[in-house]
Amino acid sequence: MRNISGFTLIELAIVIVIIGVIAAIATQKLSSSVETARVEQTKQEMEQLAYSITGNPNVYSKGTRTDFGYVGDVGALPDSLGALAVNPGGYATWNGPYMGSGLNEDDFKNDAWGVEYEYEDTVIRSTGSGSNIEKVFAISTASLTSNTVKGYVVDANHDVPGASEYTDMILRLTYPNATGSTTSSSINPDAYGNFSFAGIPIGCHTLDVIYSPEADTVSYNVTVEPSRTVKLSITFPADLW
Repeated sequence: MRNISGFTLIELAIVIVIIGVIAAIATQKLSSSVETARVEQTKQEMEQLAYSITGNPNVYSKGTRTDFGYVGDVGALPDSLGALAVNPGGYATWNGPYMGSGLNEDDFKNDAWGVEYEYEDTVIRSTGSGSNIEKVFAISTASLTSNTVKGYVVDANHDVPGASEYTDMILRLTYPNATGSTTSSSINPDAYGNFSFAGIPIGCHTLDVIYSPEADTVSYNVTVEPSRTVKLSITFPADLW
């Protein structure tokens, strides 16, 4: 039996089934594409959050890295991601907001599914997709907050201080102290001019080399990168010893 359009009911049912199958496949592909886009968006946001915390390692000026994010300014990891947007305690060294141009200030703490990121130590984690997406932005907390600056100092004639004069030289390194201000550590080199500072956070810091008998000071910029020992060779521009 045929209907008025010339199709049997069986043929019409087959067409409806085929349309349904095509629609289901299209919906599945669309859903998969949306999910893939959300994963990629979340990964990009997590990358920007990592840069906000530790800085973008690809930002240089005059051959020196200049971007160290929240840690470089404060000297410690933020207690929460919210500290990237709002000064956590009237910190004088805080120089935010730190969120990059790829992050929305209103919802930067949420992944593409609207679920808040988990943040612990050096890991940012997204759980919105039903499975974890993780961004590990450093090998350890110590790699960001406890590095070493070492080297040696000589005078203009490349002479070392010697056993009787090394206390006349003072090296003073200034860096953020993790509580919103800066601290200065001062040491003398040894008789051979060697010196070493420990527990130094990443960032751009100032090293003052002071010859105390004449109150003569020379300042140097010191860039501390994660998990690296900074080695300096300093020649004081005067004949001292």
